[in-house]
Order: sequence, then structure tokens, then C-alpha cells
Amino acid sequence: MKPAPFELARPANLAEAAAALAQNLGEARLLAGGQSLGPMLNLRLVRPAMLVAIAHLPELGAVAEDADAVTIGAAVTHAAIADGRTPDVGNRILARIADGIAYRAVRNLGTIGGSLCHGDPAADWLTTLTALGASAITWSKTGGRAIPLAHFITGAFRTALAPGEIVQAVRVPRPSSQAHWGYYKACRKPGEFAHAMAAVLDDSARGVRRAVIGAAGGPPVVLEGEQVTPVAAGDALRTAGLDAVARHMQAVALKRALAEAVA
Repeated sequence: MKPAPFELARPANLAEAAAALAQNLGEARLLAGGQSLGPMLNLRLVRPAMLVAIAHLPELGAVAEDADAVTIGAAVTHAAIADGRTPDVGNRILARIADGIAYRAVRNLGTIGGSLCHGDPAADWLTTLTALGASAITWSKTGGRAIPLAHFITGAFRTALAPGEIVQAVRVPRPSSQAHWGYYKACRKPGEFAHAMAAVLDDSARGVRRAVIGAAGGPPVVLEGEQVTPVAAGDALRTAGLDAVARHMQAVALKRALAEAVA
């Protein structure tokens, strides 16, 4: 199938991108790498009147680092992160996550910001960056804000972004050198979206012990401190409405992520 007809806007900066969204309120979608949006357009699951291309904007490609965090522009590709062309937060954590996303062709075009804004509960970055305590840094004509990723997704394919608000970057705190990290996802074959996934950060030097379970059909399930156990995870997933089989798969994912963190 082919997409329904649409107009294509190519703004010169974020202000022009926001103006294009405002002029087509509810009828425009931002286009970065297009690795998720493209298939949805072809299947006509979405039929926007306008696509606003933003991957070329320099504001979205900037990368910065300091002693506390790495800030990655929203249009930076998975491949750039996997290949080490951007700074990492330590121990190649981000590079290893990026290298496990889909296939190389997808990683070459797919972007970190686009993945988050698509809002798929089974996406790698949503779960892992939430576990790392990351925030989405947004831009709007009235001023941007930092949205913790634990609160960024409000439901499957739904975000907390206001109309005209654009994710400009993602700020990822650096774990301490003593931190332990684990990540596991269950897929039928490499490259597919996960059926169960969990990420664990145990960083006693920063007072952080956090587990995040993704692919749960909605916002990630976040467990903190003493709640980082398979039993507590099962209770939280039952509350989220997952059936027994899904809860079992998620419990296995969490146990394996915990085991990696310990190792």
C-alpha cells in the first residue's frame, strides 16, 4: 500500500517546525527517521495532512556532555550511538542498547527522540532510559521543560507532550563507576520488538536502585528501592492488567536483568 496524500514541510528551525504544527493542529506529524511512522503511513494506520521533516535541523543533532550527564539531540540516530560516534554514560551502556535495536538499516535512520515520541511500550529506549533516570528536554515557543521519562508516556503511543511541543534532546545521567547495570529483552527473533523486557540500575553511590519493565502495554512499570523484586513486579503487572503468561515472561526478563546487574 501507499500513504494517503499529504503535504511535506521542511522547516529551517524549530520555530518554523512548531509553526507548521500549529497551523495544522491535529493534522500534522513530525518526521525524523520515519522507521516507525513510515510503515504506519503505508498501511494507512495514520493519515496526516502534513508531515514536518525535522531530522536535518542542527538543534536536534547537537550532543553535549558534562560530569553529570550526556545530552543527546533528538535526531541522533541509533547507529551513531551504537558506533560510539556520540559520548556514552559509561561502560558502553548506551552503545549496547542501541546496537540491539532492530536491524542496521533501521538503526541508520531511526532516531532516539523519534523512538521516544512514537510511544511504543516495547521500544528499547523507553525502558532503558527510564531506568537510567533520563529526561526528555523539550522546545516550545513559550519555553521548554524537562520531562522525566518515567512520566513521558501516558499510554500506548501517547505522550505527555503539549500541542506544538517538540523533543529537542534527551538528558541521560551518568551512573557512578560502582554502578551495576542489567538489561534483558525477549524476542522471537533478533530485530523484533520485545514481548518482555526489563532494565535494572543499582547505583548505591547515588542512592539509586531501580528496575523498569517495558512491553507492558502502556507506560513502563517502575520499581524503586526494596520494590525491585520479581514478587513486587508481579503485583505491579497484575495491577496493570497483564495476564498470567505475560506476567511470567516479564518476571523472567526481570530476573535475567537482575542477574546481569549482579554479574
